[in-house]
Amino acid sequence: MNTAGHPEATERRGLELTPFRGLRYDSDLVGSLAAVTSPPYDVVVRPDGLHHLQDSDPHNIVRLILPQAITPSARNEQAADTLHRWLSEGVLTTDPEPGLYVYEQRDGSGLLQRGVIGALRLTDPSEGVVLPHEDVMPHVIADRAALMRATSANFEPLLLTYRGNGSAADTTTVVEHIAERPPLLSTTTEDGFSHRLWSVTDPADLARIQSGLAGHQALIADGHHRWATYRRLRAEHPSPSPWDYGLVLLVDTARYPLRVRAIHRLLHGVPVADALAALDGLFRVQHLEVPLPEALEALADAACAGNAFLLAGDGSFHLVDRPDPDLLARTIPADRPAAWRTLDATVLHSTLLDHVWLIPEDDPARIAYIHDTAATVRKAERDGGTAVLMHPVREEVVRDLALQGVTMPRKSTSFGPKPASGLVLRALEP
Repeated sequence: MNTAGHPEATERRGLELTPFRGLRYDSDLVGSLAAVTSPPYDVVVRPDGLHHLQDSDPHNIVRLILPQAITPSARNEQAADTLHRWLSEGVLTTDPEPGLYVYEQRDGSGLLQRGVIGALRLTDPSEGVVLPHEDVMPHVIADRAALMRATSANFEPLLLTYRGNGSAADTTTVVEHIAERPPLLSTTTEDGFSHRLWSVTDPADLARIQSGLAGHQALIADGHHRWATYRRLRAEHPSPSPWDYGLVLLVDTARYPLRVRAIHRLLHGVPVADALAALDGLFRVQHLEVPLPEALEALADAACAGNAFLLAGDGSFHLVDRPDPDLLARTIPADRPAAWRTLDATVLHSTLLDHVWLIPEDDPARIAYIHDTAATVRKAERDGGTAVLMHPVREEVVRDLALQGVTMPRKSTSFGPKPASGLVLRALEP
């Protein structure tokens, strides 16, 4: 664990965003742009969501980000073959000149998010330019690295946030001016979000965006494993090279605050009755015969007073809270800040998973991480497992810990809205 903290980045070592020639779908050769997009690879609920996306269009991006074959090597080879075929057929085409891309998302509730997609210079943690806030799982990094090696491409932008200063020279000011122009593409996905994309190639616009980002730090909101993958692959290639950069979306949360949601856990092969029995005398357990929205309200109320979780999978809900203080003292490392020790995710991983349920957090055969609340409950009920529903962490807690150099337990948060995959890709080699 890094406890040294990260001072504010200097102008010389701030965010360096570089134009690139984007790969984009030819709308004349695909059914619709919405039909070829996908949520990020780790948000797709498998297998249901994966099959749905595959069936939506034969060119859906999920065939590149989550190829399906018997072995890992076969999956990666399949993704590379698919990419090369789509390029040769003209399904994917390269934009004529390098640019940055302004990206906008809206939903029916009034949410509006805009940011800039580009190739970001990769930095070392000691530089304090890009701040992670979660631990990562080595097997996921290995999987993503193998896919990127096979395809020599970045298929999905990471979501990074920074805090603009609101000045006339601020990047977000330029972004909003560009968003007044006719977009390069526009589509609405089945989740109700509308997406618009603009290409930025004018040298003056590019210079203003880049200078506006210089000196800023960014927080990884979504994509810790892909950032770690970018850095691993950079180390494998002599510099300078395209591998010195990675595809990102940068959003100014001073202007466009993100939503922070929880990521839930699904314990495979653990019936709810067994999970509850192990908690006897260690936590308070309340049985709730209410619908999911009311159960989540009860979880939110309990979370105001301390650590709380909601267990599901047997047709009802069980509110788990008020952990035994002696249990926490025995199981949670004492060498971390209080804000880290009291996180629900810390108690879940250090206490419940490690000492009560004895489930390895990085074993996909024992535990799954799912963003969608209702889907987590449905899968637990269908498979006979236990859904552990979490309450979201506030963004300021995440940022404060990241600035201290303290990483949260893996899959602690879900920032959104996340960029749709498939609107613009980046090839690392011609």
